[in-house]
Amino acid sequence: MRCLVTGATGYVGGRLVPRLLAAGHDVRCLTRDPRRLRDVPWAGRVEIATGDVAEDKGLAEAMRDVDVVYYLVHALGQAAFEDVDRLSALNLAVAALDAGVRRVVYLGGPVPDKTASAHLRSRGEVADIFLRSGVPTVVLRAAVIIGSGSASFEMLRYLTERLPVMVTPRWVHNRIQPIAIRDVLRYLVAAATVFPVPLNRAFDIGGPDVLTYADMMRRYARVAGLPPRVLLPVRALTPWLSSHWVGLVTPVPNRIARPLVGSLIHEAVCHEHDIAAYVPDPHDGLAGFDLAVRLALRRIRDADVETRWANAVLPGAPSDPLPSDPAWSGGTVYRDERTRPVDAAPERVWRVIEAIGGRNGWHSFPLAWSIRGWMDRLVGGVGLRRGRRDPHRLFVGEALDFWRVEEIVPGELLRLRAEMKMPGRAWLEMRVALDPHGRTVYEQRAVFLPRGLAGHLYWLAVAPFHAVVFGGMARNIARSAQKEPALEMVSG
Repeated sequence: MRCLVTGATGYVGGRLVPRLLAAGHDVRCLTRDPRRLRDVPWAGRVEIATGDVAEDKGLAEAMRDVDVVYYLVHALGQAAFEDVDRLSALNLAVAALDAGVRRVVYLGGPVPDKTASAHLRSRGEVADIFLRSGVPTVVLRAAVIIGSGSASFEMLRYLTERLPVMVTPRWVHNRIQPIAIRDVLRYLVAAATVFPVPLNRAFDIGGPDVLTYADMMRRYARVAGLPPRVLLPVRALTPWLSSHWVGLVTPVPNRIARPLVGSLIHEAVCHEHDIAAYVPDPHDGLAGFDLAVRLALRRIRDADVETRWANAVLPGAPSDPLPSDPAWSGGTVYRDERTRPVDAAPERVWRVIEAIGGRNGWHSFPLAWSIRGWMDRLVGGVGLRRGRRDPHRLFVGEALDFWRVEEIVPGELLRLRAEMKMPGRAWLEMRVALDPHGRTVYEQRAVFLPRGLAGHLYWLAVAPFHAVVFGGMARNIARSAQKEPALEMVSG
């Protein structure tokens, strides 16, 4: 089969693509920015199509000679995400029908009822659009997906690990049927071939356990080797307040936490298991909750997390690349530039640069970075808790705390684009170079393009701290590269 995967830069899509390739399918990926797939391990084995489902760009060409389309995109986090999701689904459905696509596969959510959250209503509406499109469609309806790097798992993980005693809203006692990411992927891969082409219907998919969210927190604690958690129910804790609490305690920002929490106020259990007639359960059964958690924690411990929810670019995040210097003529740009000679080989400096962020820290004044991260969280930003996927390797497009990797030239350049909330756009560049005498030099440049008067005032307010923050960073990165072992990090 030739499969078109939309959302290949996201959590599920980024895992589905290599499994489709392993199953022998030809894969084409649709993305708004091809650079974001440049460094993934399977980049050389797929076709890349540039397009945008929301703006109906590039869809006709992307659908050419395609048998199966996987629809794995959503606008969760935008103020008008229901409208965007509706338009995107309609655009893709029309393009698929015109191109003669044999099947659309959509990963949606539980069946919404009259009191369902906006998130579940939107998922249900998108499913209906595809089922009525005239293109045979298979909809897989999953509730909470348990896997390393998923937003739902990270929310559960951080709430349980950080809060031994927590006040809990009523929704933690609603029943949920979680499913392991490996079983979701098994169903998705099978959907390319096992269903008869005229089939046009939705299937509930879930693991073998039906639990409350409170049960999930207690069982997570047991699997992770944590002391038993104490849950204190509070009826007045609304979903809106809960989402803000989740946004402060976990890496999931408010605008993502809000629809996720909103979905948990309703029970989410499977009403049928008809999919087993087409995709039989494994001989050892579907993965239970405890096994799914153990597998996820092992991946995290071994730094082997394939994809993370944070790798999807959040709506409203800055997206413009660093402009070239000529484009700045006539405008205002603020820079903080620093250069340090390093008594170490260039490759050792590069290893320190590429390992920056996450648990390795930022090599300067940890309190200042923490305060900036908390300030960002308080205004609904992503903060520092997104961390990084791998402790030593980065690729273009992935999240790194409150930055995103915009460009990476191995051994030479790492450019990060800021995604924290601020009145302007900002970048941080780190380079390894050689001076005219062949000696190693570390070069660092922070660039800020202010937006309006607030932007200028913002830079003036933070500029006095740059000597400590950016100066300390340059100095400590140079020192770290000179230390033995080469990968030893400065704390912070």
